[in-house]
Amino acid sequence: MKKKGYAVRVDRIRVGAHDYVIRALADKQQFWDPDGAAARVGITSAQWPLFGNLWPSGRVLAEAMDALAIEREPDPQTARAPGWQGAKRVLELGCGLGLASVVLHRRGGMVTASDLHPLAGAFLVANTALNALSPISFEQNDWSSETTIPGTFDVIIGSDLLYEPEHATTLASCIARHAHVGTEVVIVDPGRGQGGRFTRALEGMGYRGGPTLVSPRRYGGIEYRGSVYRFRRAE
Repeated sequence: MKKKGYAVRVDRIRVGAHDYVIRALADKQQFWDPDGAAARVGITSAQWPLFGNLWPSGRVLAEAMDALAIEREPDPQTARAPGWQGAKRVLELGCGLGLASVVLHRRGGMVTASDLHPLAGAFLVANTALNALSPISFEQNDWSSETTIPGTFDVIIGSDLLYEPEHATTLASCIARHAHVGTEVVIVDPGRGQGGRFTRALEGMGYRGGPTLVSPRRYGGIEYRGSVYRFRRAE
């Protein structure tokens, strides 16, 4: 199916006990940037299609979110404050197609999804609608810069974000800008070699936790190897 200047497909993905309908790019070889929006934020033609595919790490993150405790632990002072709600506020960094955000949204989480790609927001709108859900808040955001998303969050999540050595510190700094004491961090990494740097960066900022190897699983006939990094801000 052709959508403007790019081809898409619709997949049905099983996460936990539920099926999700996800619109994705038809393949990994596409490029469509007629007004230069992607180029202006530094996305090359080779990088352009990466947001629009459902990668194994994204599926692992969605499965983790299907099991996440979604309700805030009651706090006597917070619970009496105006506008308090019981569901956790969740920020997804580099959401791509937004499967993890859709899973959390269906479960009642207060989700903000974010991605640098100029088409990520449109794909998120389509994927929430395909699953008969209300819209998810979206921010076009570069987590490796000083730009910020309003507020702090109870949970910050992401998958396959540690491509380069410098990403370990920039991702940790982004998490710190959007966290408060007690914030949970869940990052899935397929083993790109930056996990140690990322762990040390967060530990230096007062977070406690570390990686857990993903139990054996296969996606598309390929065995997935990776880790889920879980941290909590302690101070």
